[in-house]
Amino acid sequence: MWPAAALALASATVVVTPAQAVTYGTPTIKLSSAYLSGAVGSTGDPTVAVTVAQSGADASALTVTATRSSRTAVAATSDIRVTGAGSGRTVAVTAHAQGYADLTLKVTGLGGKTATTTLHYAASPAVQYAADARYLTGASDASAAVDVGGGYVVVGNDEDNTLRLYDGTASGAPVKTWDLGGALGAAKEVDIEGAARVGDTIYWTGSLGNNKDGVYKPDRNTVFTTTVSGSGATTSLTFGSAGHSLRDDLVAWDEANGDRYGFAAGTADGQTPKQVDGFNVEGLEFAPGSTTTAYVGFRAPLVPPQSGGKALIVPVTDMDRVVHGTQATFGTPIELDLGGLSVRDLRRNDKGQYLILAGSWAADDNSDPQALYRWDGVAGHQPVKVLDLPTSDAGAWESVVSVPDLDATGARVQLITDDGAADLYGDGVEAKDLGHPEWQKSRTTWFTLG
Repeated sequence: MWPAAALALASATVVVTPAQAVTYGTPTIKLSSAYLSGAVGSTGDPTVAVTVAQSGADASALTVTATRSSRTAVAATSDIRVTGAGSGRTVAVTAHAQGYADLTLKVTGLGGKTATTTLHYAASPAVQYAADARYLTGASDASAAVDVGGGYVVVGNDEDNTLRLYDGTASGAPVKTWDLGGALGAAKEVDIEGAARVGDTIYWTGSLGNNKDGVYKPDRNTVFTTTVSGSGATTSLTFGSAGHSLRDDLVAWDEANGDRYGFAAGTADGQTPKQVDGFNVEGLEFAPGSTTTAYVGFRAPLVPPQSGGKALIVPVTDMDRVVHGTQATFGTPIELDLGGLSVRDLRRNDKGQYLILAGSWAADDNSDPQALYRWDGVAGHQPVKVLDLPTSDAGAWESVVSVPDLDATGARVQLITDDGAADLYGDGVEAKDLGHPEWQKSRTTWFTLG
């Protein structure tokens, strides 16, 4: 016989609770930026990082796809590539035509649940030498550049007082930025136009001229320094010092020497800077063997101020003190035959070889001739043209990153454009006025010197 307790247990009802079904939340999809720029026929366009998640699910189980394009002629869904796994994905877009397209991206999670987001895409047109071109996004008015090693370059922009560090070998946003407006005490842009490096010091100059409406803006009368530490991707900048009287010193010096170059008239109220008889500085580099005498290159005036005039360089013999507010002293001015063009940038290498980026003094220079000239930096020695530059694409060539050994076979030089006045996307809006910095950009291209 079974004991009574055993009989009671045997007859008891056993209740088994079924396993609870897994509940999945609505997935999420987030973009590192809602705006992206590309170019037709480009190599290595910028990409956007995508982060996906879903509660109750491993992120590796989620899929990301492109489901719609508002303008398939610009970029269709088949032109959108999603790579990566887990919570982090990368989206790249191939452009086929200039213009804008809103691209819908969808994440599909477990349980059939989905979510979407929109990527606002803009494509600029194809350019010459596309395989050697990259796009530096975040600003469009690149105006001065300095090589800091490892393919990285610090770029000044003439529409703000921010210096930007880029990987000059890849398209994309700046790696680091330094807003120097506060350190400079500047209410408006300094209008950075030239830069030169001596050791760990970078010298920068504003245009020194009036603004485009012929109005004097004191912040443009600025030369300043930054100190470099590190190199390449680890480059760091700190503000050094600034002077605010070089323009005045140049005018006084010219007047004391018979008003030879018309600097007083060129800086007069109402005088616009980009005239053949205007006043506008765009180049800066140090004289051969010197760390104190800086060559200041002028976009305007030409000498004489007429078609076919020569380009002007004025040596500032104490630039190391001028950036501390000391009155400038000047050497003998240098006049160069650049075929009627003026100085847009000036750069020297360790061998004492110079490249002059020459362009028009006029404001409509995007389609005017531009060229590179080789020079030895010696007054009285004339430069020699080494390359005519393409000018049919948007933007004007504005900066020389560094000078290779010009005697080496196949020497290549990296140039950067100022695209601020360019209509990049075919809507009549100048790049500098675009509302999203991701759509603003300048172009950097490598050229082989003959």
